[in-house]
Amino acid sequence: MTHDVQVIQEQTATCECSEKSPVSAVTFTPHTNEGKFYPHILMFCCNWCSYAGADLAGVSRFQYPASVRIIRVMCSGRIDPAFILEGFRRGADGVLLTGCHIGDCHYLKGNEYTRDRMVHVKPLLQIIGINPQRFRLEWISASEGRKFADIVKEFTETIQKLGPFELKE
Repeated sequence: MTHDVQVIQEQTATCECSEKSPVSAVTFTPHTNEGKFYPHILMFCCNWCSYAGADLAGVSRFQYPASVRIIRVMCSGRIDPAFILEGFRRGADGVLLTGCHIGDCHYLKGNEYTRDRMVHVKPLLQIIGINPQRFRLEWISASEGRKFADIVKEFTETIQKLGPFELKE
């Protein structure tokens, strides 16, 4: 099974203020092995909560599929809906955006901005012919390693049922 991500160093941003999408540094390899579909899921994690939740899941040895490729961002509020579309364009079968619970944002209102902007993503996906179930927004705290693992499992199962995403030009 090949599930490697290639990071193109020349395209990585050195700070969160970069005009480039953080997605531009990620490419996905083929995702089938002996006919079985293994989804590629792009996951944006807030540095302060959901990324720490991923760490907790790892150190707690909570099992979850290796289907996600995590991009750590300082705040979920930094994710533009265009980054989600770019993820699909670059080969993701699903995109998962995670951040701090509402009211717990390290930057006070970043997750509220995320919530308000992302409400438009699923209708947009529907309009452009992408099944809205391929995108999910979740709030995960640093103490919720089990929740992190469960969300990754559930979302991976959803994407497996939908099958590989193929961009229609």
